[in-house]
Amino acid sequence: MPSEIKFGTDGWRAIIADQFTFANVQKAAQGLAGEMLASGTAKAGAMIAWDTRFGSERFAIATAEVLAGNGIRCVLATRPAPTPAASFSVITHKAGGGVMITASHNSASYNGFKVKSDQGGSAPPDMVARIEAEIERIESGEVVVQHVSLDEAKRTGLLERFDPTAPYLEQLGHVVDLEPIKQARLKIVVESMHGSGGGLFPRLLSGGNLEFIELHGEPNPAFPGFAQPEPIEANLRALQAAVRENGADAGIAFDGDADRVGLVDENGRYISTLEGFSLLAHHLLERRRQQGTVVSTITMSSMVDRLGEAYGIDTPRTAVGFKYVGPKMLETNAIIGGEESGGYAFRGHVPERDGLLSGLIFLEAMVSSKKRPSELLTDLLAITGPHSFRRVDVQFPEDQRSALQNLIETAEPGTLSGMEIERSDRLDGVKYFLEGGGWGIVRMSGTEPLLRIYAEAQDVQTVNRVLEDLTVTLGL
Repeated sequence: MPSEIKFGTDGWRAIIADQFTFANVQKAAQGLAGEMLASGTAKAGAMIAWDTRFGSERFAIATAEVLAGNGIRCVLATRPAPTPAASFSVITHKAGGGVMITASHNSASYNGFKVKSDQGGSAPPDMVARIEAEIERIESGEVVVQHVSLDEAKRTGLLERFDPTAPYLEQLGHVVDLEPIKQARLKIVVESMHGSGGGLFPRLLSGGNLEFIELHGEPNPAFPGFAQPEPIEANLRALQAAVRENGADAGIAFDGDADRVGLVDENGRYISTLEGFSLLAHHLLERRRQQGTVVSTITMSSMVDRLGEAYGIDTPRTAVGFKYVGPKMLETNAIIGGEESGGYAFRGHVPERDGLLSGLIFLEAMVSSKKRPSELLTDLLAITGPHSFRRVDVQFPEDQRSALQNLIETAEPGTLSGMEIERSDRLDGVKYFLEGGGWGIVRMSGTEPLLRIYAEAQDVQTVNRVLEDLTVTLGL
């Protein structure tokens, strides 16, 4: 039988009490323990943290009991935390790896098991492959899950508890100069989506002139009001309305584990994740005068390439997932790395998505330029030209995955929206490069049963026609 534990673009995620069970979490933890023992990282210990989802603390405890059962010293969080705080905690504790119990932006019925490398970022593909091989040995009966009780782990010195929040917030103050932001006379609306980032942004920037209005800052594992705690436009109507009604200067949203960001300008207009990434990259290049690559996935905007041409920098692309982006950032000394989902990482911090840090750098861009978000976008588009983008997600039954994957691998539509396809790239799904600079992509989500269809072009009408043609090509 195939394993129920399948690692995707960032960890293993599944529906709670269906496949995401204590027995399976223990197997995943034993797989990590085997990998750490074999690779030699176990001697540095492991960090374990958790978010506000249903059962997250208990799943984190089960993970610690297995790692400790294998003789691996563990530090276990005492309170729910954002994923970027967990990533940074790997560094502060000099751990050999880590686990974050979260399903990030997935709906409330899901939980997940994210593995961190000793660099604090998402476990790279080779590490994931070794963990999966260990899980196969467990399921074949070759390896038995080892565990001890939490009390026993404490008694033998294999477990200590820690609060990951304070050191993480202090770290953000080292990456961004907070004082000018605190003293700016701005009104900001924050949408925390009932997740583990609730209350942290106002806490970080209190004590000055900045005025905050926080929406849904209280934790709630059901994420009421949201189909899923993902900071995309469909979920940000309340934020957009609050910006307009309160005359705010901007809106900033975080997903369930605060590793992604969503941005809204002073008019309540949603700034797409592609515009947001390019806007932040432009700020780092133009105002901070940073030099280095800008790393992004194949689904990121062509605006990145235009910035590369304007500033004379390389803009390498990777497959979707920070397990690819993070290592490429380290390899190329990137100033920023990101993916279309709204997850961005920055030099001087861990090579992992950080929603709170992204929000801070957005505010830094506003304060240092003395410009409103819409004006920052105008400056960006003066360099890149106009770009429109849209993504459509199509849910499918799991038993159709292989057929759809085969269709993606073989589809050759010839034209899209009447434009010739100049070339295609099958690094992750298939990307069609169109005459005139537009593109369309079809790929499988690595975290849930969704087919993702993307398009970018100069105008909305062309984007919609490209999406329609791709949908027809796939017979959806």
